[in-house]
Amino acid sequence: MTPDEYCQDKAVQSGSSFYYSFLFLPPERRRAITALYAWCRELDDVADSQGDRGVARRKLNWWAQEVRDLYAGAPTHPVTRALQPFLAPFGIQRRQLMEVIDGMRMDLDDVRYLDFESLKLYCRRAAGVVGEMSAGIFGYSDAQTLVYADRLGLAFQLTNIIRDVGEDARMGRVYLPQQDLIRHGLSRQQFLSGRAGLEEQPAFRALMAEQAARARDAYREAFAALPEVDRNRQRPGLIMAAIYVALLDEIERSGYAVLNQRIALTPLRKFWLACRTRATGRPPRLVT
Repeated sequence: MTPDEYCQDKAVQSGSSFYYSFLFLPPERRRAITALYAWCRELDDVADSQGDRGVARRKLNWWAQEVRDLYAGAPTHPVTRALQPFLAPFGIQRRQLMEVIDGMRMDLDDVRYLDFESLKLYCRRAAGVVGEMSAGIFGYSDAQTLVYADRLGLAFQLTNIIRDVGEDARMGRVYLPQQDLIRHGLSRQQFLSGRAGLEEQPAFRALMAEQAARARDAYREAFAALPEVDRNRQRPGLIMAAIYVALLDEIERSGYAVLNQRIALTPLRKFWLACRTRATGRPPRLVT
């Protein structure tokens, strides 16, 4: 199996919404974004493993060394070997890859977020910087597009946090800002203990509605920041946004039933959204 084939398999097996945005790219850009995505998945797998955190930290240290080897011209892993030809052409910088690793370390260190501002640092490392690298692969001419990409990464990560509240709690993680929990009369421990009936509480639904509104604000900021000159080239990001906004709408319609199930769109719906957005080239409509 070639490095490119390894990355392709990693992308397909993940079932991620991101895969659908890759389908319409030219071959070289598709290879580049698939390699970057596969690299991110490798790191996610380390951070999300249920094993010894000490082992996970050593694996992340290995990946940090692999990034240094990548920029020294001697990568060994299939995903870094696949990524290597695209570093210079698409401006992928070592500090950006290291920033993603720092975000994964925050997961292992059980970082707690006092307020939204502190959560934004995690979102920046986990998604915003990936958005910037992706924007470079898709192509841009106006530096303002990097602001759009960072904001869009924030919106994606906030949507992920809402979707994965229950799953994350079972892994001992609560990403919801502590100040938000307190304001709604809830506690971190209620999430970690899987308290029965929590989903039915008005306070829980109000809390999640607040998080959804914050995510929508981030989408609006992202779409407003995208320069018209780069809109066509950044269409893959808009495809991802269409899928993620539809997911957020589904979560809202469910009454935020996210503690004991994972709400997802069907592959057919994702593909339909991808085709529609590719045809129109416009951001998805956001409900108020």
